[in-house]
Amino acid sequence: MADPQSSLVPLPDETLLRRAGRIQLLVLDVDGVLTDGTLWYGETGEAVKAFNSLDGLGMTLLKREQIAVAFLSARDSAPLRQRAGELGVTHLLLGRHDKAEAWQGLLRKLDITAEQAAYAGDDLIDLPVLRRAGLAITVPNGHPALRQYCHWCTERRGGQGAVREICELLLAGRGRLDAVVRSYADA
Repeated sequence: MADPQSSLVPLPDETLLRRAGRIQLLVLDVDGVLTDGTLWYGETGEAVKAFNSLDGLGMTLLKREQIAVAFLSARDSAPLRQRAGELGVTHLLLGRHDKAEAWQGLLRKLDITAEQAAYAGDDLIDLPVLRRAGLAITVPNGHPALRQYCHWCTERRGGQGAVREICELLLAGRGRLDAVVRSYADA
């Protein structure tokens, strides 16, 4: 059995952890971050999306730690609204092409600063928000130009557990990740 005082998961550098420890709000792009970016349409034109269950539990864990979660997307779809409802994500900024304006409005509504908010995006439309975020994150399947504007890139691809990595980084930044993992191990 591992030493309970040691970290249960490899941790990023201290600078990134300090930045992550300030976060009170995680805002996620949807297509390419929460999903793999593939757009599926049924025969009648309805949108179909695949979500990763690892990401879902990660967002649930953040909510338990009083870190708010929001979805910000240029698209709006019934499957996304359904997933948000299942997870209790109430901050939905959907069908928003001016992501910076939507981001600023959410920060004002929640009365938090950009330094207290993280954003994860994967394409050029996300750059205006990534450049403002206290913690800017991208995924390996995102547009390569984003990396120079981000503080961190996940190891997992969008739609394949990248959001869970982000959630665990935020928990680690607060010094809560080991306790959360132990709560499941001890159940």
